[in-house]
Amino acid sequence: MRAQFLTFLCLLSLAMLGFTTTVDTPNLDNSTLRGKPFNNITLEASLKPFKKNDKVYIQQVATELFTQWSALLRHTDTVSVMLWTSDGSEILDYKGKLDQPLEWARYIGNPNTEHEVGSGPKELSLHERAYLYMDNPPAFTYGDLKFIIQTLKETGKRITGKPIRIGATFDPGPEFAKSEFKYKKHPEILGGNAMGHKTMVSCYSTLNADSDAYAGFPKGIPANTPFGTFLGRQSQHFLTDLGYDYIWLSNGFGFGVEGWSSTGATFTGKAFLPEKLANTKALIAGFWDLFRKECPTFQIQTRGTNLSTGADLARDGVDLKQIYNGHYNMLPPPNSPWAALDGDFGLEMVGYMSRMAELPDERYLFRYYTHDPWWVNSPWLDRYGQEPHDIYLPMSVARINAKGEIRLPTHLNFLTADNSYGEMPSQVPDEVTPHILKARYDAPTAPGPLVWVYPFDEYHDWAYKQPDRLPEIYYGDWLIRQAINNGFPLNTITSTGSLQKVLSAKPTYFSESILVSIVPEAGSSLERTLIDFVQRGGKLLVYGPADHAGAAFLNLLNLQNTKSLEGEFQVKSRIMLDELTKKYPDRLIHNALFSGGGVATQVKNRADAGTNVLAQLTQGASQRDVVWTREKPEWKGGKVAYVRGTNSSKFTGGKLLTPDDPEQLFTGPLLMRYVLSQFGLDYRVDKRNPSVKNPVLTISRGSNGFFFSGYCPNTTITHRFKLPQGAPILTGYETELAKGYSVYSMPKAWHRESRVFIAQPEGIVSCQEMTSGVKHMKRCIRLTGLKNATVRIYPDDGVNEQDLHVYANSGYPWKKGQIAFKPGDQQYGKHYVVENVTGDLVTFW
Repeated sequence: MRAQFLTFLCLLSLAMLGFTTTVDTPNLDNSTLRGKPFNNITLEASLKPFKKNDKVYIQQVATELFTQWSALLRHTDTVSVMLWTSDGSEILDYKGKLDQPLEWARYIGNPNTEHEVGSGPKELSLHERAYLYMDNPPAFTYGDLKFIIQTLKETGKRITGKPIRIGATFDPGPEFAKSEFKYKKHPEILGGNAMGHKTMVSCYSTLNADSDAYAGFPKGIPANTPFGTFLGRQSQHFLTDLGYDYIWLSNGFGFGVEGWSSTGATFTGKAFLPEKLANTKALIAGFWDLFRKECPTFQIQTRGTNLSTGADLARDGVDLKQIYNGHYNMLPPPNSPWAALDGDFGLEMVGYMSRMAELPDERYLFRYYTHDPWWVNSPWLDRYGQEPHDIYLPMSVARINAKGEIRLPTHLNFLTADNSYGEMPSQVPDEVTPHILKARYDAPTAPGPLVWVYPFDEYHDWAYKQPDRLPEIYYGDWLIRQAINNGFPLNTITSTGSLQKVLSAKPTYFSESILVSIVPEAGSSLERTLIDFVQRGGKLLVYGPADHAGAAFLNLLNLQNTKSLEGEFQVKSRIMLDELTKKYPDRLIHNALFSGGGVATQVKNRADAGTNVLAQLTQGASQRDVVWTREKPEWKGGKVAYVRGTNSSKFTGGKLLTPDDPEQLFTGPLLMRYVLSQFGLDYRVDKRNPSVKNPVLTISRGSNGFFFSGYCPNTTITHRFKLPQGAPILTGYETELAKGYSVYSMPKAWHRESRVFIAQPEGIVSCQEMTSGVKHMKRCIRLTGLKNATVRIYPDDGVNEQDLHVYANSGYPWKKGQIAFKPGDQQYGKHYVVENVTGDLVTFW
C-alpha cells in the first residue's frame, strides 16, 4: 500500500507541473460510438491563451487545451489544432525569417478601420474600432509561433496518444488582425463587400508590383501576379518552415467573392447575369489551379459561404462541381456557423446538405460554434443559451452515397476552444461534449422519412447550357430553406446520380421514405427513375416549376402548363394543418424572379379519380393549381405529390433574402410540410398568431429507432405528431393523445428517441426507460395509460422475434403477463405489433 501511495503522489506531482504519463489500462468501453468514431477532431484556437511568451507557460496552456477535451478526443483517430494566429496576413507578410516580428490577432473587434486600436468615441461598436484583448499582450516572432506549433504537437501526442496535426488559417476579411498588406499596400486585391465596400480579398484578383522581399518572392512581386500564385507560393514556404500540416481558407474564400450575400457576381438582386457565368467560373478555377501549382501537397480545408450549392452557383458563379472535381486534396465546406447569429437554421441545413450531396471523396466535416475569439461572444453560453439545437439538428443529417451507404461526418471542428479574452473555460467542453457524443451515438443508420434528392449535376449543367434557368436554380434551395424553417422534417440527402445507382441495385432501399425532388428534365434518366419508383409503390414529393417537364412526367402528375402569372394571389387551401388563434392570411405574393418564374401549373384532367387538388392560387378570374396528389391502383400503393412552391421572400438590400411578413402574407413554403399529411406524416403546430416562429424539426432513423430533434424559437407552441404507423411516443415523456396525435410541449432544444407508436384516440400515455432485471437484456421500456391500443414496437437493429419480450400489466420478476405479438406490416419497417392493450405494457430486448 505504501508503494502504491508513493506512486500516486509522484503522478500527482507530475500532473501539477503540467506533465502526464501513460499508464496501461484495460479497455473497458466496447461502445466506440457504435462503430462511428471520427477520423479527426479539430480544436480551433487563437494565440490569446498564450498570455506570456514563456516556454513553460506555453506548455501549460497546451496541456490544459488537450486535457479539457480528452473525453471527446478518445473517440477520434487524429487530433488537429487549427490556429487563428492572425487574419492570414502572417502568410502574406512572411519573409522567410523566423526572427521576423509577428502581427497577430491580439484584438477584440475590427482593427482595420479609420479609428486606431483603443481610440475614438466610446459609442463606436466593435465593428468600428478594436481594443487590445489584454493590457500589454505579448510580442511574438515567427520563431515563437514555430515553438507553439511544436509544443502543441508534442503535448497533444503525450496526452491523447493520437497523431497531432496543426492547421494555418487564411481569412479574406478585416476582422482579426491589422493588415497593412490588404488595406494599405495592396487594396487592389479587394473585391467583396461583406464587411463594407471592398473589404474582402477576391481569390481571382491580381497584385500590383511590390519591391519588398517575401519568402516566395525574394526580389519582390511582379506586376499582375495572380493572387492565387502569390498566396500559394507564400503558403508553401510558411507552412513548411513553421511545421504546419494543412491550411484553412475561411469565410467563402475560393468560392466566389460574396460569401455572405444573397447577391453576387451573377445576380444583382434585380436580375441574373448569365453572360458572366463562364468568365467567373474560369476565374475561380484559375485560383485553385494557381494555388495548387505553388502549394501542391498540403491539405486544404474550407469554410465556404453562408449559402447553398444552387444559390452560390446562380448568384456568384460558384461552380462547386468543378472545384470538387479538381483533385485539390480538399475537404468540402461544413455547415455555416451563422445560424447561431441569425437563427436561420433552415439556411444552415440547406447549405450543409447541398454541399454534401456530392463530395470530392467520402470525407466531410461538422463544425460547432463554442466560442468566438474576436467578437465578445461565446455561442454555447450566450447565443445558444446552453441549448444543443445546433448540435442535434445538423448531426441528425446524413448523406447516402452511390453504394447506398449512410455516410456521417468524418471530421468534427470546434470554433473555438478559447474566448475573446484568451480564456478556455472548462465549463464549455464539459457541457458540450455529452451532447456531441449523444448525437453521434444516435446518428442515422438508415434513410430518414424524407430524402432530399439533390440535383447537383443538373444545376451545374443547366447553368451553362440553359442559362435561362438560373432563377430556378437559385429558387430551389431558398424554398427548401424556408420549408425547413417552418417545420419540414428533412435530414437525409442523396444526389440524383446516387439515387439512380442505389435504386438500380436496391429497388426497395427507399421503401420507408418519401423522396423529395425537383421536376426532372424531359427525357432524362432521372425522369425514368422517378416514374418507375412511384409506379412500383414509392412515395414522391415533387417541388418547383414544371416548365421543362417531359410528357411522361406531366402525365404522371396529371399536370399541364398554361399562362404564367405572378404578383398577388388569394390562397385557397384544404390542408391548413396548424391551429392558430389568429389565422394565417389568405394573401400571397409570388415574385417570379425569386420563385423560379411565374405560376403556370394546372391539373390537366380534373375528372381523374386519383387526383386530389389541395391548394390553389387565384388572381381575378384566373386560377392556378399549386398543390395536389395523385395515385392509381396499379401503382401498388405508390403516390406522388406536387408543390409548385413560392419563395415568400425577396431581396431588400441586406445580406439574405427577407421573408414576407407572416402577419400580412401567407408563407408559401408551409405547404411543403402540410402536404406530407397526405403520405401519413402529419406534423402540426398550435400557436397564437402567424408571427410566432415555427419550429425546426428533423426525424432520423438510427438502429431501427426514430430520433426527433427540434428547435423552438418560441416555446409557447404545441407540437402534434402522427406518422403512418401511429402516434410516436417519445421515450422519457408523457403525452396527452388527441384524435390519434401525440401532443407535446417542448423546450428550446430537444432530442428524443421513439421506439413505440400507438393507435389510440385519447388519453394520457407515459413512456419511460427502466430496467428489466433480466440477464442479457439491454433495453426495457414501459408504457402506461393505454386504452384498447394498438402498439407498434421498433427494437434495435439485430433484435429478432425470439429476442423480444412483451408483458402487459405485470412486473419483475415477470412470472406472469407475457403476451403475444406479431411482425408488423413491412411497409412501416421492421417492427412488432401488439393489439387491444389496456393498462401498462413493458417491452424489453
